[in-house]
This record gives sequence, C-alpha cells and structure tokens, in this order.
Amino acid sequence: MLFNNIQRERIRDLETPFYYYDLGLLNETLEQAKHAADKRGFHVHYALKANFNDRLLSVIQSKGFGADCVSGNEVQKAIDLGFSADKITFAGVGKSDKEIILSLQHGIFAFNVESIQEMEVINELASKLGVIAKVSLRINPNIDANTHHYITTGLDENKFGVPTSELESAASVIRQAKNVELIGLHFHVGSQITDMNVFKSLCVKVNEWKNWFEERGTQIKVLNVGGGLGVDYQHPDDNPIPDFQTYFEIFDRFLERAPHQEVHFELGRALVAQSGSLITKVLYTKSGVKKHFLVVDAGMTELMRPALYQAYHKIERVDTDQEPGVQYDVVGPICESSDCFGKEVPLPQSERGDLIAIRTAGAYGEVMASHYNLRDEVRYLYSDALNLSPSL
Repeated sequence: MLFNNIQRERIRDLETPFYYYDLGLLNETLEQAKHAADKRGFHVHYALKANFNDRLLSVIQSKGFGADCVSGNEVQKAIDLGFSADKITFAGVGKSDKEIILSLQHGIFAFNVESIQEMEVINELASKLGVIAKVSLRINPNIDANTHHYITTGLDENKFGVPTSELESAASVIRQAKNVELIGLHFHVGSQITDMNVFKSLCVKVNEWKNWFEERGTQIKVLNVGGGLGVDYQHPDDNPIPDFQTYFEIFDRFLERAPHQEVHFELGRALVAQSGSLITKVLYTKSGVKKHFLVVDAGMTELMRPALYQAYHKIERVDTDQEPGVQYDVVGPICESSDCFGKEVPLPQSERGDLIAIRTAGAYGEVMASHYNLRDEVRYLYSDALNLSPSL
C-alpha cells in the first residue's frame, strides 16, 4: 500500500499531477546496495540520468556514492551537490569540447571514452590545459541484454563504445597520447536487465579484454562494468528493493581481477526507481463501444516511458481499498494517441476526482518531463512532508 489512511487524507486536496518520493525506501535501498558493494570492495557511481532531483541526489551523495554523468551539466550538478570530483565518471558518445574542458578543469575521476576520435580530442584539449586526462576505454562486448531494443547498448549495431575491430588502433593512439592516461576498461550492455546470466556473460567478456590489454603490456587498474540491474515493475510492493547481494556476488565470483584492480559500477534505476510514484487525478471518465477510459491530468509530458518504450507501470487507486471491478484504458490529456499509461487496467469503479498512482516512476520519470503542449513544470512531494503537513 502506497499511502496509509492519514496520508490519503493529506494528499486528497493537493494539486496534481506530482511526483511522490518515499525517502524511507530510498534510504533503505541505498544502504542495502552500499553494504553489498562495500563488503566486496566494489565502487558504485550513481547514474544521474535516472533521476537528478536535488533532494534525492543529496541523500545519495550523503551515503558515499560516486556519480556517473552523461553531460557537462550533470557533472556540474554533481559537483554543486557535493559529489567528490575523484568519484565522478563522464560517459556518452557525444561529449562536446565545452563539456570535456569543464570536466578536465574539475579533475574528474575518468572519462569513459567511446571512440578513437574522442580520445584524440580529449588528449588535445588536455594538452592545451596542461593536465592529464584519466580515461577508461569503453568496449562494445556484443552481448544481447535481452531487453527493449531502445535500451540495449552492448551490441555491435549500437552506437556505443569502441568496436573490438578497432582496439589495436585505439591502443596505438593511447600509447602516443601524452596527455591521456588509460586507467581502465568500461563496459555497459543495457538497462532493465533481470536475467542474471547476462551479467555472467559480461564477466567472461571483461576477463577476455582485460587479458588482451595486459598481454600487450598495458596494465588495467579499473574494471568498470556499468550498470543495468533491473527492478520489478509488476510487483513494486512485493519487491521494493532489487537483489543487490546476488547481483554483486556474480561479479565477485566470475570477474577475474588482481589485488590492485578496482571494480566500478554505474547504477541508476536500481537505486531510485521504486522510491518514486506519479500521482495523478481522474479528470473525466469515458466509455466507447468496447472500452472504458480514465482521462487523468498527468500525461506523457510527466512520464514518457510508456509512450517511448511501451513500458509497463503498475497503476492503482490510492484513495480506496475497493477491489478492482472495471478494466480501464488510463490515458492523459496530451494531443497524441501514444499518450496512454496502460490499457485494460483493472481498477475499482472510478469517477472524476479519484486519485491514481503510477508506480515505480522514480527512474526516467521526472528527468524526462517536457513542456510539450506548454505543460506546467513537473512538481514533486516527499514522504516527510506527508508525515508533517502537505506542502508542494
């Protein structure tokens, strides 16, 4: 149950839509992840692209996580909110000169370099600044993550990483680059991965390429295996926290590493997804020949995933304990047929003004909000406000 009876009363008259963040669940998730990683000596960088809400980032930073960034603005936000520069990685296939210079000036931990040309650009800019850029070479391992094709990143056909066919050339460029220091290898095969065998396969590939570099005289300090651990969108109350123990245990068992080598992760969704829900209100009910519709005041402008990925989110009424009795298509107000959160969703008989929660929206929800149709800024509420007095 998302809200107790007292909280239900407190949210009943609040303006919707808004994101609701359960800070207690966030804290527990972070603590379990940190404990499971720390006892194996692993380093975890939080992927800001999942959610860069200031309040959530402050909590994450306070737990000692690093930051994984994919833009210069994310690097700057991480710095502004107290993440140590020596715990910040910068990934992405299209880093601009401006973003690279900003990151060099801050002295971040490492750039995850995705092409030979990018390596050359970083070396040139670092030379002009008189600094040494630490880099990890992102290798495309050609592993199928068995997830949606839009969030698969580790196949040969994807735009990410250096193809294995170019590694000899990349190694040559690195040896000649005077202002670049190769500290590690970086891998990331996709997102929302629930099949743990994918991570076993990744370990095999990491071992192969680590050995390939070391056989050629290049010592590797950092093995960055990315992230991708999925969450349970179907049953958020039964499985509110991912199985971090099993996840990290796989890498502990199957990844070959020397005592001097560090293992780094870049987790986003797994840390924040279940702590967020989108709260919306029924504006109108409609019935077609074969359909019943709930038109709610949130749309794809607040939560893009269902329209973009055909993603499933559990949808429930939060102002009643009645059993579901009607199947509704839950749709938003945006002038697009893709503005639909779920089809034939079993819900109690609903009316104008009823409150709906779209669960597991703490990752890739608020951060992907837009002003399409000139919509209002997305709003949010934290659980501690409900424990005291409602405030938005």
